[in-house]
This record gives sequence, C-alpha cells and structure tokens, in this order.
Amino acid sequence: MFDHRPGNSHFARDSEARQRALEYLADAWSNAEEDGVKGEALAHAALFAAIATLVKDYGEEAVAEIVNRLPDRIRLGEYSVDKSVQ
Repeated sequence: MFDHRPGNSHFARDSEARQRALEYLADAWSNAEEDGVKGEALAHAALFAAIATLVKDYGEEAVAEIVNRLPDRIRLGEYSVDKSVQ
C-alpha cells in the first residue's frame, strides 16, 4: 500500500512531485474548460483515471481501503479548497 504521510521518508520528494502533477492537471483542466468541457465531466474522468491508475499500481483491495476512508476525509475538509488551513 502507499503512504503519503509526513513520517514517510519519501514524503518531501513525493510532495514536490504531487505539486508538479497538480500544476499539469490544472493547466489541462483549464484548456479543457476553454474547449467547452464541463467541470463535472472533467471531474468524473479524472476520478476514473486516478482510481484506475491506482488499481493498476497497488491492486483493487488496497485502493478499495483508501476509497473507503474518503468520506471521513471529505467531511474533515481535506478536499475543500475554499477552507483556510490553520
């Protein structure tokens, strides 16, 4: 299974790679919206691509465990970009 917590020895390098990846995705997202693709369609496609990639890399059970924890993480605001981090 994958571990992206700060205690992981690869966290800083992984964090930088994830930040770069987010920048690429933000650019692609903006380009798609400029071409008329709706945000909801982009979100569904991105979720499918992300989950399919994780399943390929880590297996169905590991990804199912991660996805099973998403509701609590969402409720805690981990995916709310409008919230300020304290």
